[in-house]
Amino acid sequence: MRFASYEKNGQAVYGLVRNDGLRTVGGELAGRHPTLRAAIEAGVLTSIGAELSTAEADASLDDVRFLPPIPHPDKILCIGLNYEMHRAETGRAEVQNPTIFVRFANSQVGHGEPLIRPRASDRFDYEGELAVIIGERCRHVPEADALSVIAGYSCFNDGSVRDWQGHTTQFTPGKNFFRSGSFGPWLVTTDEFGDWKQHTLETRLNGEVMQHTPTADMIFPIPRLISYITTFTELVPGDVIATGTPGGVGSRRQPPVWMKPGDTVEVEVSGLGVLLNPVESE
Repeated sequence: MRFASYEKNGQAVYGLVRNDGLRTVGGELAGRHPTLRAAIEAGVLTSIGAELSTAEADASLDDVRFLPPIPHPDKILCIGLNYEMHRAETGRAEVQNPTIFVRFANSQVGHGEPLIRPRASDRFDYEGELAVIIGERCRHVPEADALSVIAGYSCFNDGSVRDWQGHTTQFTPGKNFFRSGSFGPWLVTTDEFGDWKQHTLETRLNGEVMQHTPTADMIFPIPRLISYITTFTELVPGDVIATGTPGGVGSRRQPPVWMKPGDTVEVEVSGLGVLLNPVESE
């Protein structure tokens, strides 16, 4: 099943993504579970999907403004340097544990919404990623059980302002410019997505392939990430883990390739769809 968060007639709602469009959660059901995050927390995604699957679509994909699948997660945890080709192109040493930084909710937009290149820099880079959306409150999760706490997956573009990222050893400023990253277009449940290792991640800039890799090539696999993270913090429903970008980022090309106003960037993960965003200036 696929679930999206979006604005319909100016109101933030969510619904089931179907071949014929969207079926919005409404009425008493929306009263009990007003957001996708609330539905995940209540453990009712399957029942909501079953109820909506037989009803007629009430919106087309072209009629709504997409929001990030989880517009206001409690946490967005991003994994750095999690593909060997990207680690090598940055010249960084091998490490024994994941590199983790955070993003703020207002640093991301939904599918179709413009990414904003800030006035402070022209070194605006793409980073296509596979995102994990947590489905239950959890702590100290063994790797063997880690996949059971996932509600679904989505695409993520960890848009990065490289000169600000490099001001110090801490990544936070360069990763959190307003509306510089994107998340979507929707959440795909674990049963539909299947084995996370059997997919391909691709990033395209103006139609040109810039990144292409099997998701199985992660240095730290998803179960290891969840186990490691839940050792130091509690994860709650709707939390997002962006699992890292492969090689081919713009900053490491010769000459460098930066996203600029007028560009279009796409992140596609097989089985999830395409996250597409135009680029505008602040």
